[in-house]
Amino acid sequence: MENTQPTTGKFALRYGLLLGGVSIAFGLMLYFMDMHYQQTMSIFVVSIVIMLAVILLALYQFKKENGGYMTFGEALKIGIGLCLIGGIISMLFQLLLSNVIDPDMLDKQLNLARAKMVEYGMTPEQIESQIEVSKKFSGPLIQAAFGLIGSIFFGFVLTLIPALVMKQTKSEY
Repeated sequence: MENTQPTTGKFALRYGLLLGGVSIAFGLMLYFMDMHYQQTMSIFVVSIVIMLAVILLALYQFKKENGGYMTFGEALKIGIGLCLIGGIISMLFQLLLSNVIDPDMLDKQLNLARAKMVEYGMTPEQIESQIEVSKKFSGPLIQAAFGLIGSIFFGFVLTLIPALVMKQTKSEY
């Protein structure tokens, strides 16, 4: 029986698909609750907790299958890789959601933003100026690009501490 080493790519793919699937489930839950266009802190926190949980699970499983060993570099590759794959899946779902399932999503977001700006006491000119700037950065490709960059960034940040804590290298005697 061969003793094969687990590969970081295999784990990044497997757990990236898991992260993408859970992100879609979370997105559908928000859609059915009519909260998919709201960008609240609680939704952001839940998304980060989901990402961190999948990263920790992937690192734990990799270390377990690798005989208790994992380098810092392997951990980073897994964490960033799975967040990239999960981010691609999530962005594809967001594009589908905003262009096919709910094409009025952008208008809902802008109306919510407009209402918040009124609450903050902004003048109508300031509000319209902000809305125009928001529209310029609300294109599907721009949102997808920022989403992927955000996924990679948070994947890196959320993997750093677990990678440092969980790393275990084979002693070279």
